[in-house]
Amino acid sequence: MNKSLLLLATWALLSSSAWAQHSDKERQEDAARHRAMAAAHENAAKCLESAKSEAVCTKELQAACRGLAIGKYCGMKHAH
Repeated sequence: MNKSLLLLATWALLSSSAWAQHSDKERQEDAARHRAMAAAHENAAKCLESAKSEAVCTKELQAACRGLAIGKYCGMKHAH
């Protein structure tokens, strides 16, 4: 077996076992965080549709997502 295939197989095994370690409670908490992030993004979209500036909407999104996601765009960044 070559090194690349061995590394890939090892990564796949470790990745799958990491997912298997999540309890039902952790999965439910993760789902709740995703819903909260989705709600924050929906509110950001509504803010952008309103007369508010992009800077204001970004600050509101950042406040709503504090502690939920990684990064200043609530776990999601897109191109302009």
